[in-house]
Amino acid sequence: MALFFVNGATFATWGVHIPTIKARFGLSDAVLSLAMLAVAGGAIAAMGPVGRWVARVGSAGAARRSGLVYAIATIAILAMPEFGLLIPALIAFGMANAAFDVGMNAQAATVEASRARPVMSALHGMFSLGGMAGAAAGGLLLSLGVPPLAHATGMAALTAVVSLGVAPWLLEDHAVVPPSAQHRAHAVRALWLLGLMAFLGLVGEGAMYDWSSVYMREVAQAPDAWISAGYAAFSGGMACGRFGGDRLRARWSDARTLGGSAWVAFVGIALALLWPDPVATLAGFALMGLGAANMVPIFFVAASRLPGVAPAEAIARVARFAYIGLLLGPVMIGGVAHASSLRYGLGVVALTMGWIALAGARLARPYLSVRRA
Repeated sequence: MALFFVNGATFATWGVHIPTIKARFGLSDAVLSLAMLAVAGGAIAAMGPVGRWVARVGSAGAARRSGLVYAIATIAILAMPEFGLLIPALIAFGMANAAFDVGMNAQAATVEASRARPVMSALHGMFSLGGMAGAAAGGLLLSLGVPPLAHATGMAALTAVVSLGVAPWLLEDHAVVPPSAQHRAHAVRALWLLGLMAFLGLVGEGAMYDWSSVYMREVAQAPDAWISAGYAAFSGGMACGRFGGDRLRARWSDARTLGGSAWVAFVGIALALLWPDPVATLAGFALMGLGAANMVPIFFVAASRLPGVAPAEAIARVARFAYIGLLLGPVMIGGVAHASSLRYGLGVVALTMGWIALAGARLARPYLSVRRA
């Protein structure tokens, strides 16, 4: 829980200081987008090597080492004296984030496999909570005039202390049985399907992060004070869904939880699109967050259980699809919105959630019921 919390809080530190970096280097919106793309690009490029590295050194050691590198990379972003050095620093930050992400999720899969009840959703809830806490702390420190580098250094110190401090309590990964040809073919099919659903799920999540405020202002015609509430409603729904998700997974199974979650998300986004009143839109975005909350935890757990594949490698492959969805989703929706309207653009999210509810959960059922020995 501590690792997931500091990961979310550290990533929020970067988010809080995006305007700081834009102002420091006098960046245009287009160049700033390039800088933001460097983080995602670094993470996507690193996923393959990271998965193999975590499988080789073990998730416990990988989480500890990558946490330290992640901390250093956080400081480097705010310490760069010129833009030419900032881009490599952002790529390194994205790569370090990918390594920390895979290491802690592979360790989480080991912890869940060692317990009678699921825990993955609650751990991802701690990531969401860390993100909210990191954003709130960053805003407070900015208002108090704390220098950005001092803020980044403090957050990095916390991440390093936690990464080292929890090491004695982390578990050794379970042994991976050498795969048969049948297991290998089964794993390949499963990873493609889980990756596709992770891509579609994160298209919706990315859309909410990037377009919810715009939708509140331009379509729902919300008052100025309400505009940021759309993002808050989605984030709050996601946090609640994750902290309650493990109980649902234990009672309903992962397959039924995934299908039900997708239907909740579909109803939520449909409500916002069909009834663009500020209050109805907020309710729809909250339901969207509630439904999307447990998708990634379920996909990661399912990948980690596939026989004959190291959990870290499987998680990294699914995570790569998820990152691509998070990156490309808002761009796709922006293209549709430019050609028609934002309501049609967010209709893409309704289609992705509807497909997961109607077909994806059914197709994935054989893989969601696997238990690693």
